[in-house]
Amino acid sequence: MGIISAIGNTVEENYNALISGKMGITDIEYIDTIHKNEIKVGEIKFTNQQLEQLLQLPQDNNFSRTAMLATIAAKQAVENAKIQDINECKTGFISATSVGGMDMTERFYYEYFDNESCRKYIKSQDAGDTTHNTAHYLGLKGLVTAISTACSSAANAIMMGAKLIETGQLDRVIVGGTDALSKFTINGFKTLMILSDTYNTPFDNNRKGLNLGEAAAYLVLESENIVKKNNKQVLAYITGFGNANDAFHQTASSENGEGAFLAMQKALKMANLDPSDIDYINAHGTATPNNDLSEGRAIIRIFNEDAPEFSSTKPFTGHTLAAAAAIEAVYSVLALQNDIMFPNKNFQTPMEEFNLRPITKLTQKPLQHVLSNSFGFGGNCSTVIFSKS
Repeated sequence: MGIISAIGNTVEENYNALISGKMGITDIEYIDTIHKNEIKVGEIKFTNQQLEQLLQLPQDNNFSRTAMLATIAAKQAVENAKIQDINECKTGFISATSVGGMDMTERFYYEYFDNESCRKYIKSQDAGDTTHNTAHYLGLKGLVTAISTACSSAANAIMMGAKLIETGQLDRVIVGGTDALSKFTINGFKTLMILSDTYNTPFDNNRKGLNLGEAAAYLVLESENIVKKNNKQVLAYITGFGNANDAFHQTASSENGEGAFLAMQKALKMANLDPSDIDYINAHGTATPNNDLSEGRAIIRIFNEDAPEFSSTKPFTGHTLAAAAAIEAVYSVLALQNDIMFPNKNFQTPMEEFNLRPITKLTQKPLQHVLSNSFGFGGNCSTVIFSKS
């Protein structure tokens, strides 16, 4: 696994922040926006120039911030998996993003016709270019593709990678997602009136909205044959996943959580598990009025009144859009490895619509199966179940 987020630049740093309760939500430092003093964000405290130096990129590169974050996290994942030759077997790279190179596009848009040197950044806007830049940096020659299904994107990248291995088309897939903060996304969410001017409070009755964040995370999926051949240490297994669309609204989830309900139901069926087998839920939990109500009702529909402990880790990182499911996949695996459940920070008042209460303290408990939810605009809902190795 590899990760960079507002709470840490490695897997170890992220884990230490989660168990120590260190949140990464701050005032804006690096984006020049008129909303600078109105909102808080989960910002990675590196300038673009510092990220370039970390990766030792040539001066004429066209890496956007999104691509640089992706490359840092993917490089970590490859090194963590002890991969010496990335092309020694059928290897793919599936990366999710919503923002793509937009942070560069918005900076140089008006200079396009007059400044030839900035055109390389305009060309880097699309999601595919972001993905290809990272794959090229890694030296990967196999399948490379990008997924963009809003905030469920990285979960769908994980699912697609697992399917490609399951069907024998690939032996190994690097999967995950990346998104950087940009003025465009800040303006868009501001228009939807779902940004909080303070720290986000998932599943709290007085929740005011989300904090946008930026992050990248990747996991290396490998077939059983590759694991045995190279005597690999397995961190966790992907045992089930499901994707569904409630087809309700462009930016809102249905009130009864139909898409979320179907995604969880499919994942449980694939894993051949009963709801009672799930030990912990890493909830999508964006702290918006709509999402938390919809997800809560879906959880009740699946688990009745006997829902397992659950929490949203977005108070730590902010909502990182297409990267969210990937960083929360890393957190789910860390939970399994350490038999620990992370707190839902900032929670105080239960929602009036139901009796669900997230865990608010770091909690030790033997874990076998962790369910991770990720729901996106357009109604695209995805659930992945991770099980102990």
